Amino acid sequence: MSNMTDYRVVVVGTDGSHLAEQTVARAAWISKYEDADLVIVCVYSGLSQRADARNLATTGGDPRTTTEVIERGTASEAIAAAVAVAARQGATVAAALTVEGEPAVALVKAARERNAELLVIGATHDRSLAGRLLGTVGTEVVKQAPCDVLIVRPTGPEKQHRSEAP
Repeated sequence: MSNMTDYRVVVVGTDGSHLAEQTVARAAWISKYEDADLVIVCVYSGLSQRADARNLATTGGDPRTTTEVIERGTASEAIAAAVAVAARQGATVAAALTVEGEPAVALVKAARERNAELLVIGATHDRSLAGRLLGTVGTEVVKQAPCDVLIVRPTGPEKQHRSEAP
């Protein structure tokens, strides 16, 4: 059997959505159980909504080039909500970061910089085969992560919505 180690640092991504709340709660629970530090990361786009829409149209609708959180103010709100969720779970929040950039790249970078043993992300809705299995950000994170990756699936209303999708 391989050498199993405890998680000492857990990084979790958030965008302020209902799924992100579930994802942060799961990461916080694991952090508390493992007595690990929790690092919360929210990635935002530096583009204006208009430039972001133009970028999406230019790339042929590829959602990997945009972020769910559009501006820094929204990212700050998402971080505050995530810290509150983590506190309710009893986790120790070591850092709460807002980062400009592309979500998968920023999450993997945070995991590397913090020497994380676990990176927790939420599954998103995507129509490509890989996207349906993991989500676009999930696919990239799994390919590049320097540590274990946990992908949290939606429960409740979002799960019902996901099952209705073709």
